[in-house]
Parts: sequence; structure tokens; C-alpha cells
Amino acid sequence: MTDWLKSNLSFLSSRESVYQFLKSFRWGVLTIVGCLLFSCTSEPKIYKNQNVGGALGTSYSLIYLSKDRLDFQKEIDSVFVVINQSMSTYIPTSDISKINQGDSTVVIDQKFRDVFELSKEVYEKTNGHFDPTVGVLVDAWGFGPGKQLQMNKTRIDSLMDFVGFDKVRLNDNNTISKTNAAIRFDFNAIAKGYAIDRLGALLVQKGLNNFLIEVGGEVLAKGQNTFAKRRWGVEIQDPEAERARNAIYLNNRAMASSGNYRKFRIDSVTRNKYVHTVDPKTGYTKNSKTLGANVLANTCAVADAYATAFMVMDLQTVIEFVSKKEDLEVYIIYLNEAGETQEYMSEGFKEAVIKK
Repeated sequence: MTDWLKSNLSFLSSRESVYQFLKSFRWGVLTIVGCLLFSCTSEPKIYKNQNVGGALGTSYSLIYLSKDRLDFQKEIDSVFVVINQSMSTYIPTSDISKINQGDSTVVIDQKFRDVFELSKEVYEKTNGHFDPTVGVLVDAWGFGPGKQLQMNKTRIDSLMDFVGFDKVRLNDNNTISKTNAAIRFDFNAIAKGYAIDRLGALLVQKGLNNFLIEVGGEVLAKGQNTFAKRRWGVEIQDPEAERARNAIYLNNRAMASSGNYRKFRIDSVTRNKYVHTVDPKTGYTKNSKTLGANVLANTCAVADAYATAFMVMDLQTVIEFVSKKEDLEVYIIYLNEAGETQEYMSEGFKEAVIKK
């Protein structure tokens, strides 16, 4: 018998005394346990903070969860302002606009450098199917800020002289060199995803671990939806109807989508349909059988770039490419030879689908 128990039982001279002691001891233990349980199950209040608006020519929504009410609107606006000033082809005084106009003295910022280097990486890995130097073609086809031209084979062949990411170079002093001053950058197929990544970095810097960011249909999720006590879920647009075709759980990943179902124009004279996806290998708009490409990646910039490239690449080439990339998953919606809508999902994408 321990000294502690001896000392506590020494004053007990009867069975009743022992009973009263044990009874009080039992309730004391229960009270302590009850307090511990209460403190463990009293969850702190979770606030759902949200900022919505318009930027980069589209809409955005940020949902970030915390124990306090927060509002980072000023910081969010600042991210968009800086990225626009660096890479918006619609702002004449932006760095990219000056470079496109032939100014070789522009010293680019870190954001431009990040996008340039990632673009070069994806350009090389996709054998040139992703190429931000298609700016001159994007303008000529009527999908950019520049002058739209009447396109034919001769004109396309001549414009192809100004296309090719191997014709541009990032110098050590953070200036850009081009083999021809007429080469035009267009980072629209990656800048939106990059902006989302920067917004995510902002929230992480603020100490937040549970958020969902969406800009123009591209999405980045971190943590979980602790406000609703479930995982983050996002819908995938049906390219042939105004409805969701699928939905997935997005766990600490990004998703970007590209498609020809929204952005196209009809020639007023010929009535021909021209889609916004320009094939940098041929110079022509790509009206392929691929209706939509949805890509999962660790960053939204990467997902954005590959979603654009996969709209240009043949389906079988995409399937083989993704099978060798552990950091990418893909969901392609396409038309078969009979004109019937079909879909392909990589195994990792299938695992993310929310079962109905």
C-alpha cells in the first residue's frame, strides 16, 4: 500500500467513513473528467470570410476560414494590380505591353520572371504545344487587344516567323531579348493561374490554412471547409450545356480548365467559327474534337498552362503524357468519330470525383 493511500485512509474508522470517502473521491474524478471532456468538445467558432469582385477580365471569389473576422480586400486588390502592371496585354503601360512594342530596356519583376521560366519549362515539355509567343496570332485571329486581320495561308505563314519561345531569352539583368522585335508575348493562358497561386501565398502568409480561391473558373484549395465540416468540393462545367458535368474534392491542389465552348467568334462574311485556342505549331485556331480539358496540379499556374496545351495536343498524346507525370491528373471531354460526347479521366482524377 502506498504512503499516499495510507495517509488518506488513516482517518477512516468505520465502513461508513470508507463509503463516504470513496463516494466523494468518485464524484471528484467524474467532475474532473467532465471538465476535460467539456473543454475538448467546445470547438472555437469558425468565421467564413469572403471577398468577391472582378479582376483580370473575369470574376473572383476568395473564401478563407478563421477564428476571427478578417478582410484582406486591400491586399487582394494589390496582388491583382501588380500582376496587371506586369503582364496585362490590355494595359498599354504594362511591362509586357512595352516589351511587345519592342522596348528591350524593360526590367521585369519577379512575377514576370516566374511566369516566363514556367512557360519555358512547359513549352519544352509539351514540344512547343504551349507557347506564350502566340500573341501576334491571337491578335490576328481577333482574340487579343491588337488588330484583327483577314487570315489566309500566306499571312499565317508570315506571322509564324514571329512565333516560338526558342526565339526569346531572359537575360541575367532581367531584361528580355527577342530575335525579332515583332514577337509578342501573351501570358493569358498562365497568368490567371499564377495570380491564384499568389493569392494563396498571401493567405498562407497571413497564417491561414483553410481556403478556396476561384478566379474565372480556375481554383486552388487548401485544407478543408471547416465551416461546413467537410472537404472542399468544386464543380466542373459541362462544355455543351449550362450545368455542372461533374464535381470533385479538391484537397491541397489546384484545378484549371480550358475549352472552346465559350470563347469563339463567327466571321460576319464567311460565317466560319473561329475558336480562341491557337495552335502554335500551325498558326491556325484549333477547332479540334476536344471540347474541354481539366487539369489537377500542385499549383494553378501549372494546371492552367497544361490545360491550354492539352486543348491543342491529340487525345492519345495527352493520355501518354499524363501517365508519365505524377504531379498531373486530367479529365478530357471530347467527341468521338461518330460525333458523340465522350470523356477520359486519369486514375488520380477518378479518385477525386464526388460519388453521386
